[in-house]
Amino acid sequence: MKKLEEVLQSVLNWELVDMTLSNRKYAGDIQKIKIRPVIIKDQLLFQAAQYTKTQVFHKNIEEGQIQTWVMNLIRNEFKQTHIQTGDRDYTILSGKKGNITVKAHPLKVCSKAARQDLSHNRKKTYILPEGTPVPFLIDLGVMTGEGKIVRSKYDKYRQINRFLEFIQDVLPELPKDRQLTIIDFGCGKSYLTFAMYYYLNILMGYSVKMIGLDLKADVIRHCNELRDKYGYNNLEFIHGDIADFEGADAVDMVVTLHACDTATDYALYKAIRWNARVILSVPCCQHELNGQIKNDVLSPVLQYGLLKERMSALITDGLRANLLEIMGYKTQILEFIDMEHTPKNILIRGVRSLAGRRDKEKEMAAYKACAEAVNGELTLYHLLFPAVEKKEETEHEE
Repeated sequence: MKKLEEVLQSVLNWELVDMTLSNRKYAGDIQKIKIRPVIIKDQLLFQAAQYTKTQVFHKNIEEGQIQTWVMNLIRNEFKQTHIQTGDRDYTILSGKKGNITVKAHPLKVCSKAARQDLSHNRKKTYILPEGTPVPFLIDLGVMTGEGKIVRSKYDKYRQINRFLEFIQDVLPELPKDRQLTIIDFGCGKSYLTFAMYYYLNILMGYSVKMIGLDLKADVIRHCNELRDKYGYNNLEFIHGDIADFEGADAVDMVVTLHACDTATDYALYKAIRWNARVILSVPCCQHELNGQIKNDVLSPVLQYGLLKERMSALITDGLRANLLEIMGYKTQILEFIDMEHTPKNILIRGVRSLAGRRDKEKEMAAYKACAEAVNGELTLYHLLFPAVEKKEETEHEE
């Protein structure tokens, strides 16, 4: 134990490059923790990124508290800890009976060359890096002709790259031996549609057929003009409504970003009907449940319009994600971009799972219980189970 204390005392300073705790001893929500030093307002802190199966939570810990916090995690929660400093690697193994083994490995790289930038907002490496001109980003006003990011469009630039990271994560789920069909419902000005096509086809070499759909005819016309300008022959923009779209028989990935209210439900329904391998959805304006939600226990909270609106949005998206799970998708709720930029920052990511659901009836019963508790009836549920809806209406009439 003394050896561990000595190691932690020597590494928990500004020279720490990375510390990762993994392999839990017992069941728990936090699966992994990554720690790095940061300088915030001239103070040395340690930023801990705590990973669950679906989310990442960050907290900053003061220098005087970090050693005790890490020591407790190593002794009681995680079997393995890997530490990298500028000149040395450490591996720490912690057994359930309290026995701890510390192994040190010198690095060939000198400490000065390996030190991190400790700035809390250090420069991030983007999939579409600044300084490399990208034609569609220039025409859409995000980049200058020299590849510099337009200051007023920097949030959009970050959003585009963050979305491409989600695409990057699901590449193993997409076949590369044939053409992929991808549909972007509610594509709007198509920043992300062009980004997807550019990333998958130009940068990654995938053969793709991509369709962008939107209700604004002038926007669609402009997007097709840009498509022709870039020579993106397998990218097409169509004027139309999501609910009425029938322009594909099989689709590999469905994207729907800020499709308003029940338009998201129709997009998710079509994706499920096509057995799409991947679904990426950022919902918007969840009015349907907001107009229905009712719960006597929650009435002291629901009387406040802003809280009612936000609770309705969260519950709506949680129920949508649950329906995707019931329909055979491994589903995550992820943060799209930082909360400081927009409150509409939830992304639902569903990946079709070949493993069968273990107890679909039980999961459906749990879904119904939750929906009934808030007096909510989602369009997605009725689209997926119209026979159930009809049966319930008949029983009610009787």
